[in-house]
Amino acid sequence: MKNSSLYYSVGALLYCPAVNGSIADSIINERFGKNYSLALCLEDTINDSFVEKAQMLLCASIEKIYNAFIKTEFYLPKIFIRVRNPKQMLSVHKRLGEAAGIVSGFIAPKFSPVNSADYINILTDINLMSKKPLYLMPIYESMTLVNLKTRFDILYELKEQLDNAGEIILNIRVGGNDLCHIFGFRRNDNESIHMIGAISRIFADIITVYGPEYVVSGPVWEYFDGKGWEQGMKKEIADDKLCGFIGKTVIHPKQIEVVNAAYSVSRKDYEAAYAVMNWDKKSNTLVSADHMGERMDERNTHTNWAEKILFLSEIYGIRD
Repeated sequence: MKNSSLYYSVGALLYCPAVNGSIADSIINERFGKNYSLALCLEDTINDSFVEKAQMLLCASIEKIYNAFIKTEFYLPKIFIRVRNPKQMLSVHKRLGEAAGIVSGFIAPKFSPVNSADYINILTDINLMSKKPLYLMPIYESMTLVNLKTRFDILYELKEQLDNAGEIILNIRVGGNDLCHIFGFRRNDNESIHMIGAISRIFADIITVYGPEYVVSGPVWEYFDGKGWEQGMKKEIADDKLCGFIGKTVIHPKQIEVVNAAYSVSRKDYEAAYAVMNWDKKSNTLVSADHMGERMDERNTHTNWAEKILFLSEIYGIRD
């Protein structure tokens, strides 16, 4: 769903292994700024033999943040937990107790027809016990999406299940690196993932199926240092936006501001969007030049775009 600014607000989603012992202090001391979300990962960043210990450390970090937050004021990001399987959502939620109140939801990796119903049903059950809604962000990254014979059937089957889950589906996410791994691809810091035909076609199909009704977030950018990392990231985000993605998974705090700047709204777009959404109902025409006299605004054609622009301006601001 994307019927309010909430669904656009995940933005830069900072991934962090659940075993990171400094993450709680970083949040409490606002070391990452005041406009990002956080994903604590129990899945592919954790060795299989260390899962139980990682889960304990994750809960300890969230409890530390929770205890600090009830005593003092600081920026509390949306916190998501990337689990390994649906049942782990329930075990983590129970273990957190009251501290679960600062968790925004769960991330479902390798979302597919094999596990989708369990993720949705278990989270629905958790929400019956929760004081506030917890959201699900499924990641489309599994091998099942590669098969052209079944891709569309799978995408529409999964969408039907998500549609039935209502508004607890916050974002659709794509696993760019996992999909690249299937083919043995890896881009350089001057190459956009959208240049890789096999991957960009999967992305295009996901956007085609989900884009009209859901916010679909862009893939991770691996580079965070070196001569060309920032320019390369800006170029890929520009491609993300043009292809229908909103927001991006990040793996280093340095990337957060790049994402936030990229999703800020230009004054030109804001003025045009505002005009489209506030069109004079008494006007005899539904088309006109924009306020700068540079391009066409059409009430019946540009409303979806305009609504998105106004939501983004609420979250990321307006740049002149």
